[in-house]
Amino acid sequence: MPNLSTKYMGLKLKNPIIIASSGLTDSVEAIKSLEENGAAAVVLKSLFEEEIVAEMDAQLKKMSSVSSLYPETLDFYEEYEDDNMSMQYLELIKNVKKQVKIPIIASINCVTADQWTYFPKEIELAGADALELNLFLLPSDFNRSADDINKAYNEIVEKVKKQVNIPIALKVSYYSTDLAVHLQKLSKSGIKGLVLFNKFYSPDIDLDKLEITSGNILSSADDMHISLRWIGIMAGRIKCDLAASTGVHTGEAVIKQILAGANAVQVASTIYLNGTEQIQKMLTEVQKWMDKKGFKTLDEFRGKMSQAKTNNPAAWERVQFMKYFRGHK
Repeated sequence: MPNLSTKYMGLKLKNPIIIASSGLTDSVEAIKSLEENGAAAVVLKSLFEEEIVAEMDAQLKKMSSVSSLYPETLDFYEEYEDDNMSMQYLELIKNVKKQVKIPIIASINCVTADQWTYFPKEIELAGADALELNLFLLPSDFNRSADDINKAYNEIVEKVKKQVNIPIALKVSYYSTDLAVHLQKLSKSGIKGLVLFNKFYSPDIDLDKLEITSGNILSSADDMHISLRWIGIMAGRIKCDLAASTGVHTGEAVIKQILAGANAVQVASTIYLNGTEQIQKMLTEVQKWMDKKGFKTLDEFRGKMSQAKTNNPAAWERVQFMKYFRGHK
């Protein structure tokens, strides 16, 4: 039987399927079920930077008139109330680490390097195996340049790295004018993984009510092709591991991402749509394909079709459909 084990951020995984940060990973019971059905690791449902800062400010107002926020002033955690989300998050890490063997990756959604950056140390002390920072910096601010956005990424990484020893991954967006250069620079910042890409809230318009509404919350299988392109382009050209995210719904998609150069994949929507048993179905598809092709390990075909290794590197950068639509009216 083919060996599906892999390494991601220095973590040893029994297979390449990681459950992405979502409502699927917000309880001990849910995570135990995911492990039993074959998940190799989970990314916990994210805390938001705003939540951490708001709770910290509320506690400071209760306890004192502290005006400067430094890590050494934050010894008040033991007095947090039971309903504090940050404390609940730390308790979840502690409890789940006692009951499962797979790696537990904590997650924080952030947009700045401000007051929340003390909290990753608490996450490490609670027992998390790694930390994923979901950086959702949408370049929609007309007063914020690309350099400003890139600087924000670097500041966040620098501050968090000073706090923790556990591996750090960045889950990033494809919104960038210099994406290849940007990803390459981030990979040299000391992080251990890049997750391509995060899925934004997508606006839609209700034509009857003339209101802004939510677009599709779950990804579709076609969404995979954006990350597939960039995994293929960046594989072998960065200084950290790669994980593919958004649109990975089947074993076939897992195979394609590994062929492009991914160390692992993150899934969520396909589990929502098909249940936790989908994990094993995907793994079985991968094993059958590997048997058919004669591959014994993932390393034997990882990156085999990446831009750096393929005999048709231009295919990864083609963006027009001229070849397919020429002559059609």
